[in-house]
Amino acid sequence: MPLQSFSIRLCNWDQARAEARRIRELVFVREQGVPLELEWDDQDPGCEHALAYAADGSVVGTGRLLPDGHIGRMAVLKEWRGKGAGALLLQALVEHARHRGHASARLNAQSYAAGFYRRFGFELAGPEFIEAGIPHVPMQRNFSAGRGGSAN
Repeated sequence: MPLQSFSIRLCNWDQARAEARRIRELVFVREQGVPLELEWDDQDPGCEHALAYAADGSVVGTGRLLPDGHIGRMAVLKEWRGKGAGALLLQALVEHARHRGHASARLNAQSYAAGFYRRFGFELAGPEFIEAGIPHVPMQRNFSAGRGGSAN
């Protein structure tokens, strides 16, 4: 279903740091105006990170899974959006959360992107709030008995 061919690599922070930082700084800091000091927190070393590789080997997206099953810092370079990299990143992180035994995966979606996450079984889990000057909504996907949902 992706319009392009991508591969996803799950790795630790030491392995992901250079590319994840590059992508997050381009997307969140430069493009969206998130202050650098808000983008970088102390969570990265304890997270599992996902990197999306294009067919030419370049890294075009990233995301992370916190130890509590929270997915965050999902970012795809502007020129690669809408081509399937974000979907594959999300699917990999959701599946990893399920594999770890979490009852659900949670995330704080930028409000404009909530529809993207709904396509993968996420539902609104609270009211809209502002984070780093950007409207967000909390979302959750439960891993109840059975295999419901479309992110497998």
